[in-house]
Amino acid sequence: MSQNPSSPWIKSTCAYCGVGCGIEAKPLVNGSLSIRGDEHHPANFGQLCSKGMALGETTVTTGRLLHPRIDNRDSNWCEALDYVAEKFTQTIDKYGPDSVAFYLSGQLLTEDYYVANKLMKGFIGSANVDTNSRLCMSSSVAGHKRAFGSDSVPGCYQDIDDADVVILVGSNLAWCHPILFQRFKKAKKKQPGKKLIVIDPRATASTVEADLHLAIKPGTDVLLFNGLLNYLAKHQLTDNEYLSQHTQGYAASLEATQQCDDINLLSQELTVSETDVLAFFQLFARNDKVTTLYSQGVNQSSQGTDKVNSIINCHLATGKIGRPGANPFSITGQPNAMGGREVGGLANTLAAHLDFDNKQHLQLVSEFWQTANLASQPGLKAIEMFDAIANGTIKAVWIMATNPAVSLPNSEFIQQALAKCPMVVVSDCIADTDTGRLANVQLPAQGWSEKSGTVSNSERRISRQRRLTVSPGEARPDWWMVSEVAKKMGFAHAFNYRHEADIFREYAGLTAKAHAQFNTDLDLSGLVDISDSQYINMSPQQWPVTEYQPNLVHQHLLDKGRYYTANGKANLIPVRYQPSPQQTDQQYPLLLNNGRIRDQWHTMTRTGLSVTLSSHQAEPQLWLNPKDAKKYQLHQGAIACIDSHHNRQAIMMRVNLSEQMPTGQLFAPIHWNNSNASAAKIASLGHAVIDPISGQPEMKHTPVKVTPFDYRSQAMLVSRTAVEFSSDIAYWVQQTIDGGYRYFIATSMQVSELTEQLMQLRPNTCAQQSSQSSSSLQRFIMTGQQGIEFAFSCAKHIDVDQYDWFSLLLSPTNTAELTQRQNSILAGQPQGELTKGKIICACKQVGLNQICSAINSQGLTSTQQVQQVTQAGTGCGSCIAEIQSILAQSLEPTN
Repeated sequence: MSQNPSSPWIKSTCAYCGVGCGIEAKPLVNGSLSIRGDEHHPANFGQLCSKGMALGETTVTTGRLLHPRIDNRDSNWCEALDYVAEKFTQTIDKYGPDSVAFYLSGQLLTEDYYVANKLMKGFIGSANVDTNSRLCMSSSVAGHKRAFGSDSVPGCYQDIDDADVVILVGSNLAWCHPILFQRFKKAKKKQPGKKLIVIDPRATASTVEADLHLAIKPGTDVLLFNGLLNYLAKHQLTDNEYLSQHTQGYAASLEATQQCDDINLLSQELTVSETDVLAFFQLFARNDKVTTLYSQGVNQSSQGTDKVNSIINCHLATGKIGRPGANPFSITGQPNAMGGREVGGLANTLAAHLDFDNKQHLQLVSEFWQTANLASQPGLKAIEMFDAIANGTIKAVWIMATNPAVSLPNSEFIQQALAKCPMVVVSDCIADTDTGRLANVQLPAQGWSEKSGTVSNSERRISRQRRLTVSPGEARPDWWMVSEVAKKMGFAHAFNYRHEADIFREYAGLTAKAHAQFNTDLDLSGLVDISDSQYINMSPQQWPVTEYQPNLVHQHLLDKGRYYTANGKANLIPVRYQPSPQQTDQQYPLLLNNGRIRDQWHTMTRTGLSVTLSSHQAEPQLWLNPKDAKKYQLHQGAIACIDSHHNRQAIMMRVNLSEQMPTGQLFAPIHWNNSNASAAKIASLGHAVIDPISGQPEMKHTPVKVTPFDYRSQAMLVSRTAVEFSSDIAYWVQQTIDGGYRYFIATSMQVSELTEQLMQLRPNTCAQQSSQSSSSLQRFIMTGQQGIEFAFSCAKHIDVDQYDWFSLLLSPTNTAELTQRQNSILAGQPQGELTKGKIICACKQVGLNQICSAINSQGLTSTQQVQQVTQAGTGCGSCIAEIQSILAQSLEPTN
């Protein structure tokens, strides 16, 4: 499983979710990468989702930050590092260490995280270092620590294979962690009796495979799991021996469930049938091996920590923990959210799973780092940190590998806070982001394929991320930037790292000392003396690592019933359901949920570069029930304006009607931002309501209203170069396509006015022009040496679903195909190779029309037949639910 130096394929790790899939990459002559799954990596055994398979498309220099910049002018590393060090030092000298902060990211490698945390907490002397993982899994961390005494994730991915029942809570695993979902499906084929329960307010691609779907009222998870605990106790289905020997707090936790004693009343509150609630309780109770996978739908809540503990309580009460197939299991969202937790990337923790409230822990870290200036108390969590920036308490902030102006709730407030901050440093690989625009200093960071270090996935498995390509311009590792600034601030003795292996060995050494002295769960003592060569070739290691693991291991934590509390017993935590402080009312009658879509990631700075990933859902879509659409005068394909209590500018998204959405609820994607859309930054609708224990903001429970955007003209435009629109164009969305960009446009202008604006955007280097016009329709083409350079179709109304072929207009072509494309534009109808339709399968680039044609012409009646004939769904499988829906519609009898 280690790297073979003679192979042209380099083993590394995927850049996206917390599954931590192993990949193999082969650099190509043209500078791109060929990507395949690593068959030997235990996270994925060779499987990759659509995002992983398209990684090679994202290693481009388009939009890269290539040189340091100070106040929007090009600089150099010497000047920039001096400037950052001087400004931070001056701020600390004048206002104290708590006047500065670092905001980190789960996109960083463990070595980056460790060095940044060490500088801020260990030598600057403030704990104001937090991470965007605060938005992802900090409620899980808090829940683990309350229950287990440490942030211990007991489970392994092997539990998905071993479990008799798998429960998904607040997780659309099929889209957000597709490889784990495919793993479940394969396991179920071998064990037909295996059950899947999905607990989610909306029907998703995951519920298609569910044996039971509980569409609970948003936010009522605590009620459901308290009801389960009550049921287990009432019917004597708890493991009393385990409770007695290994836990405490059961009686108080059970008392807190009394409001859930009546299943009929409980089911009414949950808005789920009594039959389904009882079926869930019985499946959990009667099966020995139950694994509960939970994610953002649990964590991103004002009661997130209590939700986590309500789940853990049920597992502790039945002894379903620390065993193969039986565990509560937090699935993280980012590739190194776990690594950040390990090294103390959260403001309320020290490195190596040590804590501020333990003086011996503080002493150990101080001695290990050889510092007399270690922070002695927790710092500000993410929301508190940006509040402090806004009120002027924090006067200098360094933001690394993240885009908080898009991702944090109430994003307008975040932008205003950063705009007022005297010193904002942003290290990123992308030049133009919403956050980067507010920076005094921009530092060019290495991208995913250029970095070297380690990441830890959701099952505590440490994998190597290896350098695959050359860094463009002057891009440098994040750990190097931090170390150089630390040296210039006077801390050179502690930051003289020559290689990322030096950092890893130091970090492993700290975990070893912590484990030896305090018996902590995180122990990398077997890697303390790893050589540079061994580090470079290191195979995946699942902690605790007491000796190097040359072969694959699957090990559980908490398997002996021994916990990390003072007396070694787990805590059942009494929790009571509390409705969200954000409730709908007459003015804002709808509840907005948000999350990821299948083929995009975070704020699209990486996935947005991929033609393949942009082909499935080119515009941000607002999912809502047809009954709500009728009530609020919306229809399929309309553009909705979405408002909340907190935003000044309405969010605008294309309407997608779905019977799977409950009435009164909406769903929107999180990915679009000011760089690729005029008004689709969903975080601007949210308010910073936080869990009081974890500090994690509520992201999925926002009261909103919707109204139709009364446009007078629409346009579809393609251009080989990016274009900038005037503020008169209220709605635009940019999509990356082969050869350039496609734009969706809608305005309150007349067709003639919009046409005039679009004509001003055309290039002045093209040889030929063609057009077709009337009072209500304008079509225009410009061609050059590469074929079509610029084209648009403008009308009072455009059915965007009928214009998917626009995304192919700039791809390489021959003379005959170019003529077909020109004729297609002027006629408004696709011809020839443009007719395959909307892309359904991003992996294999199979379109809707191709699938429908195969179904109709060959009489296909099963998903397996469609896959075999078209190859759709034979990649990562995350489009299978959509293929099933297309097949079902095709087979519906016609009246």
